[in-house]
Amino acid sequence: MLAFCRELDVQYKTAFVLAHKLREAMASSIKALRIGGEGRTAEIDGAYFGGHVRPQNLAADRIDRRLAENQSGQRQVVLVMRERDGRTLAQVFGAEEEALPAIRQRIFHGTTVHADESPAWNKLHASFPMKRVNHQVGFSVDGACTNGVGSYFSRLRRAELGHHHHIAGAYLVRYAREAAWREDHRRMSNGDQANAIIRLAMRCKPSIDFCGYWQRARRLMDLPTDNPFALDARDFSFRVRQ
Repeated sequence: MLAFCRELDVQYKTAFVLAHKLREAMASSIKALRIGGEGRTAEIDGAYFGGHVRPQNLAADRIDRRLAENQSGQRQVVLVMRERDGRTLAQVFGAEEEALPAIRQRIFHGTTVHADESPAWNKLHASFPMKRVNHQVGFSVDGACTNGVGSYFSRLRRAELGHHHHIAGAYLVRYAREAAWREDHRRMSNGDQANAIIRLAMRCKPSIDFCGYWQRARRLMDLPTDNPFALDARDFSFRVRQ
């Protein structure tokens, strides 16, 4: 972000809002998009972000942060649905189990779905032909693998650690969908990517979340939604006037 504001010769606040508006433009390309279909293959997986608990200085005072009672309760899971040779959809939930309705609505019936052995995906066997892979055995076993979504999470983790340093809370879905757009268009040249983002941005209406962001005219509210197609609720949290 600092490099962005230096290149444009603007304040950090201006670059921050502009970057998030561009992320909104990227996300607009997948609004209400469904993937898969008869004879098609999709992969699903989830990864947790946020909710970091800082360890104590002295080893004697440290706690086991893997235990539920020692966690912050602010961790969120990024669910990714990726069609092979197709598009990538990213959404954010509190837990993998909460993602099942979204998976059923965003993936067409008849799609062969590949997933790991997480018990959260067991109920999907009633909706899709499934192939499960045990990652303790291998990355690809009997034709089942989730290497496509693994590639996405690798990109998102590198972006978090090497560039953004921290992505969580109400902004997590924005970064997740930016990474999805970049993953889908990674074969395009930088110039073509820039032109594609500009075209998307010119089609978007004024931002609900970032109009008057630094004037404090509005504030973020993390409102859940039962509609996984919504782009302006849990995905892009509504702002309400104070």
